Amino acid sequence: MFDEVAKHYDRTNDILSAGNAILWRYATTRAVAPEAGERILDIAAGTGTSSAALAKSGARVVAVDFSAGMIAEGRKRHDDIEFIEANAEKLPFGDNEFDAVTISFGLRNVHNPKAALSEMYRVLKPGGRLVICEFSRPPRALLRAGYFGYLKYVMPTVVGITSSNAVAYDYLAESIKEWPDQGKLSQWIRASGFTRVAYRNLTAGVVALHRGRKPADASILASVAKRKSAATRPVKIIPPETA
Repeated sequence: MFDEVAKHYDRTNDILSAGNAILWRYATTRAVAPEAGERILDIAAGTGTSSAALAKSGARVVAVDFSAGMIAEGRKRHDDIEFIEANAEKLPFGDNEFDAVTISFGLRNVHNPKAALSEMYRVLKPGGRLVICEFSRPPRALLRAGYFGYLKYVMPTVVGITSSNAVAYDYLAESIKEWPDQGKLSQWIRASGFTRVAYRNLTAGVVALHRGRKPADASILASVAKRKSAATRPVKIIPPETA
């Protein structure tokens, strides 16, 4: 599905967001705060639009996506960025490699978002930064109803004109409706081991920008590792005694 929409993906997103996609990208880049010489992982990077914005700082950006079509399109447009086809649930990197990890509008598309968050934690250096930009739920009921009305009635018409695969955007609307709200995602981020977790709404809560840090303190890191190990340890089942 993503392979088929790669060519016109950015154009369609700009139109569907009424130009807000540029503002969301700017806010995400500012939150990541990339610096020259840093190594930054951009997950679900698509055609590399967000990666290019990060790379302007002089940071070394690695763009990851699970869509071969998106990766191919990104390599055509940005020959100065390293693109890797990979699954967010099993990143092909060692522990503690990146100064920052970011994902924009991609966590919804991961089969197991909690596993992906755990991987992001793993590849970050101690003290490293996490920034997630994702569709969310406007907190005000009237705005929420208007937004969902837009997804149901307006977006299909726009997509039919601008996209090479209108059916793919049916999935977009459904995935947004089913995605948890800002509070629930914050809980998932904390449960993955991140500290200093916070979010702020963009465009009245249509999008939320989530942030977190991998702890730098060795004792906290050890405590998180111990908790995760206990959570994944298989439970030994003792068969009932037989007469």
